Amino acid sequence: MDTAALAAAFIGAQAGSTQSVLAAKMLRMNADAEQAVAALLEASAQNLSRLANVAAGIGGNLDVSV
Repeated sequence: MDTAALAAAFIGAQAGSTQSVLAAKMLRMNADAEQAVAALLEASAQNLSRLANVAAGIGGNLDVSV
């Protein structure tokens, strides 16, 4: 095996290692994003349950013009 083939194999191994690290980081980011979405959905469900007992028509004539 000549030096060029050895160097190419080494560079290929490094690239594979880098790809593995990036893939793991992306999976971790996706998991974090899923947790954030789940927390957001839980918070919105809690807010909706608080508004379930509000009388009908509350906020119906709200003027938001500036």
